Amino acid sequence: MLSRHPRFYTVLLMAVLVGSGCFAVQAQEKDSNSDKPDKSARAQQDGQQDPLKRTRKKDDQAATKEKLGGVYKKWLDEDVRWIITDEELSAFKKLSNNAERDTFIEGFWQRRDPTPDTAENEYKEEHYRRIAYANEHFAAGMPGWRTDRGRIYIMFGPPTSIDSHPMGGPYQRPAEEGGGQTETFPFEVWRYRYLEGIGQEIEIEFVDDCGCGAYEMTLDRSRKDALLHVPNAGLTTMEEMGMASKAQRFNGGLESLGSGPFTEGNQSKQFDRMETFAKLNRAPDIKFKDLQNELVTHKFRTNLLPFDVQVDFVKLTSDTVLVPITLQVPLKGLTFANKDGVQRAVVNVYGQLTKLSGQIVQTFEETLHRDIPAELLEKEINNVSLYWKALPMRPGLYRLDVVMKDVNGDKTGIFSRSYTVPDFGDEKLTSSTLILADQMEPVPAREVGTGNFVIGTNKVRPKVSSSDGKPAAFKQKEKINFWLQVYNLGLDQKTNKPSATVEYQVVNTATNKHVLDFTESTAQMGNVGEQVTLGKSLQLSQLDPGIYQVTIKVNDQISKQTISPTAKFAVQQ
Repeated sequence: MLSRHPRFYTVLLMAVLVGSGCFAVQAQEKDSNSDKPDKSARAQQDGQQDPLKRTRKKDDQAATKEKLGGVYKKWLDEDVRWIITDEELSAFKKLSNNAERDTFIEGFWQRRDPTPDTAENEYKEEHYRRIAYANEHFAAGMPGWRTDRGRIYIMFGPPTSIDSHPMGGPYQRPAEEGGGQTETFPFEVWRYRYLEGIGQEIEIEFVDDCGCGAYEMTLDRSRKDALLHVPNAGLTTMEEMGMASKAQRFNGGLESLGSGPFTEGNQSKQFDRMETFAKLNRAPDIKFKDLQNELVTHKFRTNLLPFDVQVDFVKLTSDTVLVPITLQVPLKGLTFANKDGVQRAVVNVYGQLTKLSGQIVQTFEETLHRDIPAELLEKEINNVSLYWKALPMRPGLYRLDVVMKDVNGDKTGIFSRSYTVPDFGDEKLTSSTLILADQMEPVPAREVGTGNFVIGTNKVRPKVSSSDGKPAAFKQKEKINFWLQVYNLGLDQKTNKPSATVEYQVVNTATNKHVLDFTESTAQMGNVGEQVTLGKSLQLSQLDPGIYQVTIKVNDQISKQTISPTAKFAVQQ
């Protein structure tokens, strides 16, 4: 299985200096031999001769400026200042009329709507709630939304915890800050357990070193030290022991904490802190923009990366469906690079689900790698690797687009297909996708609903059918697992329990011979309700090579409804 690259989200931050082009208009001497008129002189002469033209030109410029101002300027400079991406900002500034701007603003909020099929836009409502909260709690000589604390709150919401020191005062430094006791300005440390696209256990420090309530986000943890520039005061542990001097704190180094065994690792962590700081100062963007562009600019290719896709559907609520997407990549299609005796393949994945209108409602992106000891590569090269992503979706018709790029090679694969996410409702007897898995096992309570291939209380790793229509293939030495959830079973009014039978049939499609046929009832399954999860395993050593079809027939004796989901699989030696 392809695993996540451990440094996928860590990219070395480089400062990009964008210089503004300055255009100087220079007067050019007119060639005495040229008979062409001087256009600039002609324009100046015309302007002097026709003051009405100059007046009209000024009026036109004022009208244009007015169009760019008003509610649109406020929306751009205040409402979405902290969440609009650079690409969106550039596109908005190029719009020429208010109708285009209205359309852009509508699309801006739609792209961020977590529930696009409802009238409410929870993201937009939460955004303006955060602005109101910031204005109420973080104002400091300026509106709260403009302060650093207000900006972070608007972008990322309330922190997991806040370590607040509103009065400053005595402070015992932790070991990683050099130890020792000092006095501080008022400061706060906001902690976020996880921020998408930034990382885990994020700490953001704000310092009010002016005493005016204007807490500023800072990289330098010594900025809160009120005694930083006072000689022989607020010393670190090493400075108190005479093993370092306070002057050493100012010899470069972001932390300004001096040297010693407690601070040796700080220099190496500065780049991580700078990277995090930079990410906190920009709106989230798409990591694999090149792969997203492939969906738009893709043309005929001869060097394709082959992969297969399986999409399943599992009910979460009456109007929300879990959509597990499994990507299967043949290892022989990847380029492996040898590093320290280990062969590694690296793949970038970008996927998106769009509505018929073209609105993108879900995206996913990952960097994946597969490591194989060099001596085992030849043996493993004929196997496959899997990537799994489960997305919550509303019922409806969507198009799934997936791009996979072989990082070590030059192969790119693209998949596009429409899927109807079913409406499981609350009345009609129905079921999830019938999943054929090579692994099926319960997960510990702490892992329920989380992790790769985990659906509810079980880990279910599917075998994927090939894109050419061939069914999922299992070896005779393996076992096949059948996983299915049944929804909306009728309940007896007296016992409040279902009454249904479940019949399992496996048939050899070539001979039409039944190799498995048995029935069980919900009464045998223990304490079940209107939803039941079915999981059965079959050893394949008893089956001959060939193509088989499994049918799970559910007969609800209360509602008098029947369903019979089926699936095919291949058995190989």
